[in-house]
Amino acid sequence: MADTGTAGPTATEPVTAAERYELASQWQLVRRRFLRHRAALVGLVVLALFYLVALFPEFLAPHDPYQRNSGFIDARPQRVRLFHDGRPARPFVYAMVKSVDPVTLERVYTDDTSRPLPLRLLVSGDEYRFWNLLPARLHLFGVDDGDRGHRLFLFGSDNLGRDLFSRVIYATRVSMSIGLVGVAVSFVLGSLFGGLSGYLGGRIDVIIQRVIEFLLAIPKIPLWMALAAALPPGWDPVKLYFGMTIILSLVGWTQIARVVRGKIISLREEDFVAAARIGGAPTSAILLRHLLPGFLSYLIVSLTLAVPQMILAETALSFLGLGLQPPAISWGVLLQDAQAIRSIALQPWLLIPGLFVTAAVLAFNFVGDGLRDASDPYSQ
Repeated sequence: MADTGTAGPTATEPVTAAERYELASQWQLVRRRFLRHRAALVGLVVLALFYLVALFPEFLAPHDPYQRNSGFIDARPQRVRLFHDGRPARPFVYAMVKSVDPVTLERVYTDDTSRPLPLRLLVSGDEYRFWNLLPARLHLFGVDDGDRGHRLFLFGSDNLGRDLFSRVIYATRVSMSIGLVGVAVSFVLGSLFGGLSGYLGGRIDVIIQRVIEFLLAIPKIPLWMALAAALPPGWDPVKLYFGMTIILSLVGWTQIARVVRGKIISLREEDFVAAARIGGAPTSAILLRHLLPGFLSYLIVSLTLAVPQMILAETALSFLGLGLQPPAISWGVLLQDAQAIRSIALQPWLLIPGLFVTAAVLAFNFVGDGLRDASDPYSQ
């Protein structure tokens, strides 16, 4: 006789929340829990905006970041306004007029309230090569001041009259990508040496662990200084970029290697590993196809938290003059102008790149916290 009991929901019965939870896969549970982490979602949106800027800095920046404007040296940031003569108006800025204080000889910039400069979308401006391939002049926004040559300084200008906002936009590409590239290289090195150390054990494990302990025992700043000093001073910005990435990766792979080693030691005696070994699977296949996927979610969390460390390392080295150097543009390079107390007192807007560093690091940490909580969806 056929069983007429109701062992589970039929096609006509609604599925309850508890049943959806029980039927969901591991990745579905991880996604659901991550989407409930509000701070992680905010961080993810911030990172998406940063990387969108990093993809299209030429189009988003209103000016050429290298163009000098002798008439606007150390100009203060301009305020975007919505009212002119007490009446609503489209977003605009007032033209700045420069004067010199007769006592202190300090440059003073005042607003010319008779010259509102409307902000316009998709304006023709400084020429650039999009991704160094296509010549173009179209910018997302800017001011159209005819032949009077006024510039837009949303973040002010530096001591050479270069637009700080445009320079911050261009710096986002370098500072945000160096973290991803550096972590990618660190992931490869850490997975390789950590996997071999944990799986093979014995003398190889001892040698690799002693190398890791030696690298961790060296103070990071002197080690960075020594490695950065080894870079030829005549290298162009592209070579310096990849040189800095390799330096940060050589220092940053040790933590990932220890995580991989510990996880593999806990899994290498499992039955599925023994079955793969008996079946004649090579060591590389056992590591890549059987062991690493077992704790991939944990590795993703570790990598997410490692990216801000890379960004901070590049910023610190460039700020100290040991990393990227002008004409390369990164957040650390821009902060070099804010080293002097006089600069901070008279041009505090030079510290604006530091706010972007803080926002990027916090966003990565929020996302990492969300992934860490979501990676164990069965915990409370």
